[in-house]
Amino acid sequence: MMSETFRFNRMELAGSLGDLGTLLPIAIAMVLVNGLDPLGLFLSIGIFFILSGIYFGITVPVQPMKVIGAYAIATSLSADQILASSLLMGVFLLIVGVTGAIDLIRKATPQSVIRGVQLSTGALLISGGIKFIIGTSRFQEIHDAVEPYLAFQTIGPVPISLIIGGIAAVITLLLLDNKKFPAGLIVVAGGLAAGLALGARVDFGNGGIGFHVPELFAFGLPGKVDFTFALFALVLPQLPMSLGNAVLAYTDLSREYFGERSKKVTNRRACISMALANFMSFCLGGMPLCHGAGGLAAHYRFGARTAGSNLMIGLIFAVLALVLGENIISVLNLLPMAILGVLLVFAGSQLSLTIMDLTSRKDYFVATLILGITLASNLAVGFIAGMVVAWILKWDRLSV
Repeated sequence: MMSETFRFNRMELAGSLGDLGTLLPIAIAMVLVNGLDPLGLFLSIGIFFILSGIYFGITVPVQPMKVIGAYAIATSLSADQILASSLLMGVFLLIVGVTGAIDLIRKATPQSVIRGVQLSTGALLISGGIKFIIGTSRFQEIHDAVEPYLAFQTIGPVPISLIIGGIAAVITLLLLDNKKFPAGLIVVAGGLAAGLALGARVDFGNGGIGFHVPELFAFGLPGKVDFTFALFALVLPQLPMSLGNAVLAYTDLSREYFGERSKKVTNRRACISMALANFMSFCLGGMPLCHGAGGLAAHYRFGARTAGSNLMIGLIFAVLALVLGENIISVLNLLPMAILGVLLVFAGSQLSLTIMDLTSRKDYFVATLILGITLASNLAVGFIAGMVVAWILKWDRLSV
């Protein structure tokens, strides 16, 4: 049983790295743009990985809340506003989980809507990955460079990110099912080596290597205005996406991947798990955290099958945060954007293919409608619209 719950090998390590493409860009940007505490942020991520893996006993994803993250980065919100959103999200998720309201939401949610959320999330991951590879992501635009931390940006007329991404994509395709040389491990290790070789440098100027203790409530407590703003601008737009993707779509995918081993991964427990994580993140000055179907697809596709992957990636983040403090950002910047992009593309394709078990035209229509609305607006709107259309199409006299 222990070996089934915790395995520590190169496949688990490779799988643990599979979702860095989603996690690192938002986390690093929220430190650089919004002023969040890097020590508290990455320590909270590491602790969440470790504790959720130990409790659930299988691979469990940890991701940033993307609606909050994207809006916060794009508008340069203050740390107080982001921390207020973490606390409010924690309260909402705790209420929905403890009262069992999430189970009522799940009963009212057709399977076609779940698959539509997974398809849409997968498409967004693929699109985000391609942007990293060609150099047009928001993070790269902020720095006005395709690879902000490398010494040069092009080889002739070709962006360096496109070259790195193309090589990494080919290696990933060749090694994706290779257990001796796992694709995720080889690509990430190769990316770090490429970063060093192409001019990325580690700067230990802020405190150096040592033992850095996180400060509780480093920013103080957010004010009433911060909570009011966070509620309407961040939390309410995030909630439908969190319930649709980070709870319903995630627990469904976990059952598909792990079967009976995922019996602890219920909708209620997923909500409570995320609530507790956000309370911790609020105290440590980190970012809003969640689970997510896309993260699970990424970890699974690159080899993660047990909670051992959680312990490995969690310890990596926690140890780096405690040993390096603020300098952790400098180390993580060694990994080229294009490498993160490749990880996103393969994770997104894995998640998108979950729609293959749909059987009727109506179900495919709902799933693709959610995709279209998501691309035109956002996943929260797609989820709500999909729910309405799926219920309308239950009427037998309607056809598509």
